Amino acid sequence: MVNWLDWLEHSALAIVIRRSSWLYPALEIVHIIGIALLVGAAFLFDLRLLGFSRHLPVVGLANHLLTWSRRGLILIVPSGILLFSTNAVALGQDFTFWLKIAAIVLAGLNALVFHTQTFPALNPSDKNYFLPVRAKLSALCSLILWTVVIACGRLLAY
Repeated sequence: MVNWLDWLEHSALAIVIRRSSWLYPALEIVHIIGIALLVGAAFLFDLRLLGFSRHLPVVGLANHLLTWSRRGLILIVPSGILLFSTNAVALGQDFTFWLKIAAIVLAGLNALVFHTQTFPALNPSDKNYFLPVRAKLSALCSLILWTVVIACGRLLAY
């Protein structure tokens, strides 16, 4: 794996990004905007699942907010890969990086389970004032996991 990380870090694209005075910061900005979209929308939806803003229908809110989360993901993945490529060897050996990746994978699995099992069982015709416990557990897991992802991302910068 170290050979692959070394190859990635010394690829032409990683070198160009690292040497550019504007490209790396631009990628960071795109990455942060993506995080704001994905995590911001997910947090708002999770808070609704936990019982806040009960006057807002869950299904309608999901259709609105989670569309923005997906758009954020479109920004995060390529920018994150490109940022990673500039320091792949060191990051590949960093516990904090792998904790971040593990939290991302768990957050993705949590979202997958929610959207394939919990969400389809909700009744879109009612106001969804009281949600099943599994929806609330999913929201709590999401809040914790995305907080870990953000914290690890910031810790990697230092």
